[in-house]
Amino acid sequence: MHPAVSVILLTTLIGAGQGLLLAMFTVQSYAFVGLLPPAGGLAFYVVGSVVALALLAVGLVASFFHLARPERAWRSAAQWRTSWLSREVIVLPAFMAAVALYGLLHATGVGPVLMHTPGGLAIEASLVVGIAASVLAFALFVCTGMIYACLRFLAEWHTPLTPLNYTLMGGASGFTLAAALAALFEPQRVGVLAAWAIVLTALAAAGRLASLWRNARLKPRSTVQSAIGIKHPVVVQRSMGFMGGSFNTREFFHGAQPGRLRVVKQVFIVLAFVAPLILLALGRPEASAPLLLAAFGVQYIGLLAERWFFFAQARHPQNLYYQAVS
Repeated sequence: MHPAVSVILLTTLIGAGQGLLLAMFTVQSYAFVGLLPPAGGLAFYVVGSVVALALLAVGLVASFFHLARPERAWRSAAQWRTSWLSREVIVLPAFMAAVALYGLLHATGVGPVLMHTPGGLAIEASLVVGIAASVLAFALFVCTGMIYACLRFLAEWHTPLTPLNYTLMGGASGFTLAAALAALFEPQRVGVLAAWAIVLTALAAAGRLASLWRNARLKPRSTVQSAIGIKHPVVVQRSMGFMGGSFNTREFFHGAQPGRLRVVKQVFIVLAFVAPLILLALGRPEASAPLLLAAFGVQYIGLLAERWFFFAQARHPQNLYYQAVS
């Protein structure tokens, strides 16, 4: 498949925004049950919410560049009963609204106590909104991943590993960013956030390597012979039937040589997983903002390369006709 820059930005940016919200809510939950001391200030939650909302907004704007008629984007929500894309279009703005409300409650300090637990713990409005936002974050991960996992004819994507890896990689980048923000505003939170970032990055690496191992062993269901109904062992394509390029040749094939795919795979493994793990391990003990910010920056670049490879690796059946000419 042809990796569209707009979709690459959409999936990586909103994934980081989702992970950042989950990281903030994790800190709040830990403080609620006494595993962490109460927040020394509200800057971590307020700035984190603004950053998460900015990532989501930029990702949403980037997605419009993939549309031939952006003014008709609202119609994409019409098929929510059967389309994972429609569900994503509905869940994304709902999640953005929840993130905005979450940040607003922390910024204004308006946190009415809604109820008390049997143990006497006060449940504030921001905690309830955080729960709702977290549920929407996971729902959005599932919707985004299932857009690709539901396509049976693209075997590289049609696996439960696809939504799982979207969740793990988005969570890893979000928690890494949260650790960097905590180093700036709440250094005492860095330990738990960086630890979670390390765990999620390691799990994301395991999930992505598992998908690479699986995809390397896939056998194509269709061949040139089965496509044209000829059983001869040697069939050579001489012409695509076009004097120039077409929609088929542009949108369903990346045009890169196999060597480039191998290089990109090696690059994203190092940048998305190996390097961030090292930087997180080095930055966690001293709550080093530069190292943790570098971990997020390197990881995000690696995720851009990973997402390019994710799309490029998928072999659309129509490429039996249009991918290459001898």
